[in-house]
Amino acid sequence: MDTERTSLRERARIHAALGDPARLAIVDALSLGDASPGEIAHDLDMPTNLVAHHVKVLAEAGLLERTRSEADRRRTYLRLRPDTLTLLIPPRLPDSARVVFVCTHNSARSQLAAALWADRTHRPAASAGTHPAQRVHPRAVQVAGRHGLRLNPTGTAHIDDVVTDQDLVIAVCDNAHEDLTSTVRPRLHWSVPDPVRADTDAAFEAAYTDLAGRIDRLAPTLTGDPS
Repeated sequence: MDTERTSLRERARIHAALGDPARLAIVDALSLGDASPGEIAHDLDMPTNLVAHHVKVLAEAGLLERTRSEADRRRTYLRLRPDTLTLLIPPRLPDSARVVFVCTHNSARSQLAAALWADRTHRPAASAGTHPAQRVHPRAVQVAGRHGLRLNPTGTAHIDDVVTDQDLVIAVCDNAHEDLTSTVRPRLHWSVPDPVRADTDAAFEAAYTDLAGRIDRLAPTLTGDPS
């Protein structure tokens, strides 16, 4: 917990340093190459004393470092420290043997999420429901097919028959997230609107798009993600 608090403080300090438009412009200017404070002042049309102030703040936040020119030792160059910027990335989740997506009926959102995860990450995935339906919703099968995925129309399952202690459980509906309060607790909750309520192609497409975006954001945060 102390380590987490320290990390939060470090990230907050870096965000604060980047919160000024001029300082962010300086970081952008140094993202691909080094420059002297005078060159920064010229390129950004900024007074040299203001550049000096902003450079001091950025250096104290660990974002910049100064080096002496090997040619003219009186000249200083500013160098961005990319390793500090990486601290802004939220902590990664521990790797899991499998991701299990859960919704109430296991007939739409959880099925689409599992198919998307397996297709985009090439990692094991499964889905389950707290009160599984007998069949996958036909519109879910159709929207999956339109995007090159296949769903088993009869492949619904109860959460008790699927989830193990090694799984990363993600609830993709509010009901499942709020129902699961005992043995199985979702590590993450995605509040994806239920497309079955509207029962239109547009609603199922919206759910697919929502899930795809969330999966693309989640996958790189797993420590064992191959990408």
